Amino acid sequence: MNEQMYHRQLDIIPLARLQKAQVTVIGCGAVGSFTAFTLAKMGVEHITIYDDDTVTEHNLPNQLFRIKDVGRQKVTALKEITQEFHGIGVKTRGKYIDQPLGGIVIVTVDSMDARISIWEHVKYNPNIDLFIDSRMGAEVGRIITIHPTDPSGVNAYEQTLHSSREALQARCTEKTIIYTVLGIASSICGKVKKHLAGQTFHKSITLDFRQAILLQQ
Repeated sequence: MNEQMYHRQLDIIPLARLQKAQVTVIGCGAVGSFTAFTLAKMGVEHITIYDDDTVTEHNLPNQLFRIKDVGRQKVTALKEITQEFHGIGVKTRGKYIDQPLGGIVIVTVDSMDARISIWEHVKYNPNIDLFIDSRMGAEVGRIITIHPTDPSGVNAYEQTLHSSREALQARCTEKTIIYTVLGIASSICGKVKKHLAGQTFHKSITLDFRQAILLQQ
């Protein structure tokens, strides 16, 4: 990509680091779609997205999809959108099962059981530089970021895992809203920038939009 296009951010992070980064986003719903879009907007050229779901009407208020995308595969629509906006063609995949992973892995799935299954392929994987897990419930979001070969980070992360059966079940009408989605996606992309720039970051961030509170650990 033309460096002049990114002139206003070059002193925030060198474009070359973004262009070389390998990023995988597993889950292209609310947070995942905006995260992939924002990373492409930042200048990340190597993005792989996983999702086997299709766009429905109730996805439109909180996901990066257009009316014309209803009924289409989310990964197909998201690839088209990033291509139109940035000229970057993301790589599309269906459901993540056990495909090889590397670089930066971002998980934005809405099932704890799916999250646990993915984690089995991330844990102590030397090919993965950074693992980011985002979780959301209506107006509250949490982002956990670890190096998956760090034993202390692995132990701390696994303490946050539990089965979907144990998860708090919110009503269908109080699961998500766009400002929470955008806040989480922005925070994820900020962590990617910090990692690529060699800066330190908090391992856990909780965003509570009900009370405008940010908790960092």
